[in-house]
Amino acid sequence: MSKPTPPKTPARPAANMVPRQRPSILPWLGLSIIWILLDQLTKLWVVARLDLGAVVEVTSFFNLVHVLNPGAAFSFLANQEGWQRHFLSGIAVVASVVILFMMRSSSHRKLAMLCLASILGGALGNLLDRSLHGAVIDFLDFYWGNYHWPAFNVADMAISMGAIGLIIDELWFNQADKTKGA
Repeated sequence: MSKPTPPKTPARPAANMVPRQRPSILPWLGLSIIWILLDQLTKLWVVARLDLGAVVEVTSFFNLVHVLNPGAAFSFLANQEGWQRHFLSGIAVVASVVILFMMRSSSHRKLAMLCLASILGGALGNLLDRSLHGAVIDFLDFYWGNYHWPAFNVADMAISMGAIGLIIDELWFNQADKTKGA
């Protein structure tokens, strides 16, 4: 009589053959939502407290203002006849979709994800303004002497910080990853 043979256990794939699961982008989308909420809450406060065109001196280099910017950054296209609202809204939608794809492929890079989430939140915050008000509400006015930096808002800060961070990530951190893989 022969002994019964134990059932064969399936061979485990080699460790390098197991596909890696990328980290989820959901926490980063949560950060984008926080940027949107912070942006919209500050704009609601400005609309409730300051008349359109108001200027409140806070320091010798900073004012709170209430202005509507129908254009893009630095009032680019602001003096056009209205077509820029739809054009800039379309750019925001396309940029947001591109950012979501970038987030899916970069989910393992924390600095890149922080920056992309900030840019996404800022873009959607300003898109909400264009949709609701026909223009972006700006309220932060920094100046030196008679030179005033164009007024901006929290969404603009998120976009700017995210863009600067992405450049830093690409130039210093992501390059190190690329040379390791080569």
